[in-house]
Amino acid sequence: MRNKVVAISLVVFGLLIASVPVFAHHGNAGYDYTKTVTVKGTVTEWIWSNPHCFLKFDAKDDQGNLEQWVVEASNPPDMMHAGWTNKTFKPGDEVTVDVMPTKNGKHVGRIRRVILSDGKVLGGGGRYVL
Repeated sequence: MRNKVVAISLVVFGLLIASVPVFAHHGNAGYDYTKTVTVKGTVTEWIWSNPHCFLKFDAKDDQGNLEQWVVEASNPPDMMHAGWTNKTFKPGDEVTVDVMPTKNGKHVGRIRRVILSDGKVLGGGGRYVL
């Protein structure tokens, strides 16, 4: 009986230790929740995958220099509930993206919403929608 309790305790402890990285994954301290940056650009890639979807697009800054942006969305099930699919974007699509930027100023962020060239508005999915 004692061996069984020890074995179960070790399994539970092992599962708890293994779950720590899962919680760490969801840290969003790098984003500035108080700001929204609106960027107009051209889609280069739409990555539909777990644990997050990613939209890559090129935009020009005020001086006309090309900026390559990578912005994340929620997971595919959340995105489907918000009206997105794996075919929502294709390379060459023109988009306007409202982004929750990173605090370090890099061209990375979290999608708040996307306005397609036809005027359709898509929310960012998850809890970060405007």
